[in-house]
Amino acid sequence: MIVWVNGAFGSGKTTLVGELRPRWPEALVYDPEMVGFVLRRIVDVPTGDFQDLPLWRRQVADLAVGLVEEYGRPVLVPMTLVDPGYVSEIFGALRNAGIELHHFFLDVPRPELEKRIDGRSLVPDDPERDERIRSWAKDRITACRAAADTLPADTVFLNGTLPPRALADQVLARVARAHPLAPQPSCPTLGP
Repeated sequence: MIVWVNGAFGSGKTTLVGELRPRWPEALVYDPEMVGFVLRRIVDVPTGDFQDLPLWRRQVADLAVGLVEEYGRPVLVPMTLVDPGYVSEIFGALRNAGIELHHFFLDVPRPELEKRIDGRSLVPDDPERDERIRSWAKDRITACRAAADTLPADTVFLNGTLPPRALADQVLARVARAHPLAPQPSCPTLGP
């Protein structure tokens, strides 16, 4: 199975997967952003967003399918994916491969997203680049939040302002309903 953790930049996707990982040791963590970084070193990205590259979308789906098929383990994917066409393309490829997909979206109010984005530094040794990355992420908040209305009907929306442990409990509770052998939440009464 694949557990896709979605949301705007700064919503806590990586933090949530970091909370899930030790509680689900057999799960693999796959960050599709790495595929984008590789492609960016090889080809031009005219729009600046590697998600606009058809090859990125195909590779993301193919690698996710390969990880599940080759290793037979659950895969945790922290990745913002909000363009309805791209969601359909990638999630459709996963489902067509017979892979069960659990899709979670971290809903966080804009002021909190801005605060989180402003509070992080991804390239501390290059302040100009660091600021460009923060500006790019903030420029996409509106589109990310608006996309919530276009996501697949089975998307589970989580309050991204909750502590990571509580969010992990909700994810694990939801997954455990479909898979009794999945890890249980630390507080079984929690869950969407």
